[in-house]
Amino acid sequence: MFQVTPWAIFGLASVTLCWALAFVLMRVGMPGSVARKLALLLTVEGFALLTTGIWFDFLAPEFAARVAGSVFDTFSFHAHTFFDCVMLALYPPFLAASLQTKLTRPFSTRGAQVGLGVFAAGLFVAVVSTPYQLGMTLLYAMMASLFLYALVASVHAWAVSKPGVARTRAGVFALAFGFRDICWFSVYAVATGIVWGGIILAEEGAGYAFYLDLFYRLGTLLYVPIIAYGILRTHLFDLDLRLRWTLKQSTLAGLVVAILYIVSEGADRFFSTELGDWGGLLAAAVVVFFLAPLQRFAERVAGAAMPNTRNTPEYTIFRKLQVYESALSDALREGGISAKERVLLGHLRDSLGISEADAAAIESDLVSRAGEVGGGRPSPPA
Repeated sequence: MFQVTPWAIFGLASVTLCWALAFVLMRVGMPGSVARKLALLLTVEGFALLTTGIWFDFLAPEFAARVAGSVFDTFSFHAHTFFDCVMLALYPPFLAASLQTKLTRPFSTRGAQVGLGVFAAGLFVAVVSTPYQLGMTLLYAMMASLFLYALVASVHAWAVSKPGVARTRAGVFALAFGFRDICWFSVYAVATGIVWGGIILAEEGAGYAFYLDLFYRLGTLLYVPIIAYGILRTHLFDLDLRLRWTLKQSTLAGLVVAILYIVSEGADRFFSTELGDWGGLLAAAVVVFFLAPLQRFAERVAGAAMPNTRNTPEYTIFRKLQVYESALSDALREGGISAKERVLLGHLRDSLGISEADAAAIESDLVSRAGEVGGGRPSPPA
């Protein structure tokens, strides 16, 4: 009934990487931050990948033939269409929040985001209620346009960024998302021609199907690690100290899970089910006994990945000032601080423990540098 093949593992790895990074970003990102927006986007992307038929790769050929065309297969098709439309609504606002250039700024307003959501919902209804050839051609053409726009926007953001850290971050962003956007643009552009031309992938288009799946999965499999590298080395999306804590804990948890799995599964495979259970219990006892060395090892992993991050009182204060300045900069960029935004900023200031004098000084400095809003950040304490 089931089978495990390298191709199936390849697809599952893409989905797993998406959701793993989404989990970390959701854990370390602040509410409303770019990191949280990316976490939501990665979650949706994982579902979009999964519903392309990755689950189908784990079915034995004779069972897969019976499932094809079933209610479950139809549900998977509609689910994939739905997640494509959700990505269409989420990706441009994420680009607007992370790049903040003239090409992406139109999607930063609430009205534009609501409009995208309404358009995506209408597109989904149109696709599922019209003939397959017409509906899917429209969807694939829109998705191809989305990723082409994203590619141009990320490269443009890198080209106009100032030399230094900002340019390095923009370069990592363009490399990671640009690679994925090229892969997915190619997939959807070719798929548009295939569907519009009436090519049946199960017959004369079988070769197309393999390469479309390859580029679709490869785009995600490679760009997620590049994003992770950007976060670790360039503090992409302004993530560092909290990620360091999560990395340490996740390393420890991963070692625990790995040891339990290897010992218990190894005992089960080579001895018996009963011995495997005892092996698992023994592994747990060993892990508890060696908890302190594992904790130190996890700290070394986190320190090697992020050597310049230290949880000192001075650094904590510096990061709080950065967070407040970033929120204040965003509010000013929208054309002035409204009464509601002023109240929210006051709550943020209080929660971060920033004095009114320091907050006023930050605002005064940003206003005096009106032409460079968002470009400057306080220097780290020595």
